[in-house]
Amino acid sequence: MSRLPRSQEHLKTGFTAEAASAARFRAFAERAGRDGLPNLAAAWRALAEEKDRLAILQLQAAGQVRGDAADVRFALGEERYENDVLYPSMIEDVSGSAAEVLAQVIEEQRAHIGQLEALRQDLVAARGDVPV
Repeated sequence: MSRLPRSQEHLKTGFTAEAASAARFRAFAERAGRDGLPNLAAAWRALAEEKDRLAILQLQAAGQVRGDAADVRFALGEERYENDVLYPSMIEDVSGSAAEVLAQVIEEQRAHIGQLEALRQDLVAARGDVPV
């Protein structure tokens, strides 16, 4: 049994579905572009933007967008969990190209963690918006 209220569970599920669809549509757009179908690529990108908007709407309704330092702290925790726990455990369970892709994700996520740490430091130092 979940500890989340049913409304929160539904918003989380809806967010996950919309965010996954948006990423999938961007992948379809990338492929359409490589295949020389720019209009199809543009249509996929437009649909992805709509899916992103719906995902954000649900994330906000669930109270998961708090602002400034709280969002940076949450993002840092999420990225660290993915890098330190989630992806390493997945790599242990697979081999071949899947393991290679997951290892690449871990490597690239390290840069995200660095960027988020820099944002956190800039936010604390600036006592307002971060410098460009």
